[in-house]
Amino acid sequence: MTASTLIRAARKSRKLTQQQLAERARIDQSRVSRSERGRETEFATVERLLAGAGHRLYSAPTRRDDAATVSAEVRRLLGAGERDAALRALVQLNDNLVAEHGLVRGVLGVAEPESTRDPIWDAAIAGLVAWRLREDGLPAPDWVNDPSRYLKTLAGLDVDPADPVPPLSEVPAEFAERGVLVWRDTFASV
Repeated sequence: MTASTLIRAARKSRKLTQQQLAERARIDQSRVSRSERGRETEFATVERLLAGAGHRLYSAPTRRDDAATVSAEVRRLLGAGERDAALRALVQLNDNLVAEHGLVRGVLGVAEPESTRDPIWDAAIAGLVAWRLREDGLPAPDWVNDPSRYLKTLAGLDVDPADPVPPLSEVPAEFAERGVLVWRDTFASV
């Protein structure tokens, strides 16, 4: 996860504005903005901003991207109209989660991702994290069960219009609960 993604995720998880975080961290709002845009940010500033949001920085023995980082990439890809690439990023998150176990798997899902700006994809990311954490006997972070991560009507990811809609028996329960119709074998290792 990049420092900018980490700071933004921490701030949003506490529902703070940049100005409120700046006041808590006792720095000016423009530094918060620069830090969230990925400008060179000193470690001390990152630590201070995280503390202002009530977070701490920990190190995990992995080089795999977490849900917040993948969500930002999915948002970028969807904005560019690259739905196939967005699906590949979602599958990569699955592979990242499956490759890790225990606490490290949990770390990959703990930071609340920003919205992809598409409720179906937001629900899919939450469903994937919930599925893989539950599979390892880990508790799901609160953001996974936020009402905004559930759809009111069933919907697919709409990557390829020629893809048939899967029956609920072929959809992982955590996706179905959130209203996302995606084939279980989409996430099978090959």
